[in-house]
Amino acid sequence: MGAKFSVCEVQWERYPRVAENAHSRAWLTWQSNRGLAANTLEAYGRGLERHLLFLAGRELAIEAVTRLDIAAYVRDLLAPGLAARDSLRTNTRDLLANATLQQRVTVIRLFYDYLVEEGVRERNPVRQSALGVGSLVPRFRKLPWIPNDEQWQAVLEAARLEPLRNRVMLAMSYDCALRREELCSLDTADIDPAYRMCEFGGEHERAA
Repeated sequence: MGAKFSVCEVQWERYPRVAENAHSRAWLTWQSNRGLAANTLEAYGRGLERHLLFLAGRELAIEAVTRLDIAAYVRDLLAPGLAARDSLRTNTRDLLANATLQQRVTVIRLFYDYLVEEGVRERNPVRQSALGVGSLVPRFRKLPWIPNDEQWQAVLEAARLEPLRNRVMLAMSYDCALRREELCSLDTADIDPAYRMCEFGGEHERAA
């Protein structure tokens, strides 16, 4: 049997400005009817509510928003102050994470795409081709953490207290550069002690 299709209801009390505006209410209702996951629907509603809050503070209608207004909105998200009223912040000095900023811009780009399709606007002020998400909010990627010698020694000392099974898993994952999924899927038949080799996914790795 196929997966069941379920529709998450919009919690309108969480997004009063979205509920009050006919266009934003219709857009979020459409997203709900598409069967989006509850967390995705929540992110859409929260992001659009935040944008409408910004527009209300500037007495701007969604039909009149320009690229300059969108840039000002992003600047507002990047700075404390009014933007600190965002529900994801704990105090006025908190800043939204880069991934959240990317998400907020994506939400309004999708919303304005909808308005263009419905004939409410002629152009999308957050068009991907002209003013994409990446140009508005630079995307930062966190580099992997590489432990120093002292930290490695602490890991090994902690591993000494672990059962033999866990110590073997640590040694094999390190010596063979195995990912977590590869390590957990290993079977005894995958290990060849004579040649000090282990096989996974049709490939061979030599154990130290």
